[in-house]
Amino acid sequence: MASLPEFSFSSTGDEVAAALAEEIKGKNVLITGTSMGGIGFETARVLAKYARLVIITGHNAERLQLSENAIKKESPTANIRTVLLDLASLASIRKAAAELSELDGLHVLIHNAAAPIGPFKLTRDNLESQAATDHIGPFLLTSLLSQKLLSTSTSTSTSTNSASASNKFIPRVVWVSSSAHATIPAFELNQVLHLGMGMGKEGEERYDAMKVYANVKAANVLMAAEVGRRGGGEGEGEGEGEGV
Repeated sequence: MASLPEFSFSSTGDEVAAALAEEIKGKNVLITGTSMGGIGFETARVLAKYARLVIITGHNAERLQLSENAIKKESPTANIRTVLLDLASLASIRKAAAELSELDGLHVLIHNAAAPIGPFKLTRDNLESQAATDHIGPFLLTSLLSQKLLSTSTSTSTSTNSASASNKFIPRVVWVSSSAHATIPAFELNQVLHLGMGMGKEGEERYDAMKVYANVKAANVLMAAEVGRRGGGEGEGEGEGEGV
């Protein structure tokens, strides 16, 4: 592709996918958090028109089925696979990753799922719910699928000539972040991990849900940059602003 088309905030998902259809074709894409009406669902809906396979995930089987049905109603030939995945549970993540390891390649991983912003809550793994669902869980999933992503990069292009090397596909890991990350003066790890806040009533009283959300979204951006750095040219991490 010689040059990328230009898009703006008014560009729709359908317009973007249509413009990049040739780039999407033949790709396997995994998207977390795909309930109808959200960014993840819309992403899956438009990519399913061109991708080889779109894997949609969620912790609710009924909602997953509704999303699959809606996508196939619009695109009957779409290849959709559903995988139960609760990013607030480390055990669920490991189980889903084991299932996904059987995929014939994974080109793109899009982290869209997010926990509701609300009262202080711990997961069954004793982690703050926003941090677990929005960052720690996606980090674990990325780690478990990293070799699948990197091996897909190698298998996509087998030729050794220079033209092939320049067109070699680089797998991508995308975090849907938010402009909220810019509302904090500096990243505070203790907010993400809820360190030094105390437990029980004391911890709940000191809990600032929006501040935790902003720090978690900052962590997403930092993680995306680090994944790209560690990929050493074999993989890219991208942190996207909310609504992009």
